Amino acid sequence: MVLWIVIGAAVLGLLLLALAARPVLARLPELARALRRLEDRQARAEQLGTQLADLQERVEAVQERAVTAQERIAIIKAGRGRA
Repeated sequence: MVLWIVIGAAVLGLLLLALAARPVLARLPELARALRRLEDRQARAEQLGTQLADLQERVEAVQERAVTAQERIAIIKAGRGRA
């Protein structure tokens, strides 16, 4: 008799576990799609980070050229002022 009670309790526990796990298991495909979207976003963010670094280098180069051009303009203006 005790054996049947133990078996019944174990079966009931497994049944409750299966019922509790069912909604989670039903959402697995949706969660997998969300994971793929997040991975795609992460890859895009890394790509944008690389592009940003390249753009920053180009901006610094343009700034250096602008400073050089301003210095040359100042020299030209100073030369005209003396003549």
